[in-house]
Amino acid sequence: MMSESEQTSHPRFFGRRKGRPLSANMQRLLDHILPQFSIAPSEQTLSLDSLSASRGKIYDRLVLEIGFGGGEHLAQQASAHPDTLFIGAEPFINGVVSLARQIEDNRLENILIWPDDVRIMLGRLAPAALDGCYILFPDPWPKARHSGRRIVNQAMLDILSQTIKPSGFLRMASDHPVAQSWLLAESLKHGQFFWTASCASDWRQRPDGWPETRYMAKGVREGRASVWFDFARR
Repeated sequence: MMSESEQTSHPRFFGRRKGRPLSANMQRLLDHILPQFSIAPSEQTLSLDSLSASRGKIYDRLVLEIGFGGGEHLAQQASAHPDTLFIGAEPFINGVVSLARQIEDNRLENILIWPDDVRIMLGRLAPAALDGCYILFPDPWPKARHSGRRIVNQAMLDILSQTIKPSGFLRMASDHPVAQSWLLAESLKHGQFFWTASCASDWRQRPDGWPETRYMAKGVREGRASVWFDFARR
């Protein structure tokens, strides 16, 4: 079995990359919208300045969402914060198409998409490039033998501690008990992040400014209690 550092340097991907077949309109979005909002392969060092230049606009902040799913949260954040440039990383192509549709429908300009494993892209980010990072409802991989597949581990936190600037945020959420315990334990164990919660409501209630998505609403209907962990880079 590879170590965590080896997994990050030479990642083996375990999740799905494609779901149901793409419709003609979904393929159009993939062919014509995605290229306009993808991170250029030739851009080796990714920073707020370089990425702003690629969009032809000056942005104040750079924020990453790892595993954006259907893209609802990312699209809502981009709409609410037009002066922030968002990077969304998602290897599931149907999710990428969903975000591309929201970009087109809402005429969003401040999103860049990485349609692949985020670990490949993270090494290209300049030190302290990020103002913050979201990891919302990651795959829990609940079986103990699959714990090495969980996206949050010490190797990932090492990289995020280098790419998130001091006082920047790391915000995570889960509605799965195994993932909840794992996210909190791994983050508390890492020396470069501290938990900002001061009372139970800080992690039991969805914070202001975190838009509700269809996935979150479904979890509420099905009785899955979510937790919300807000960490800050030391």
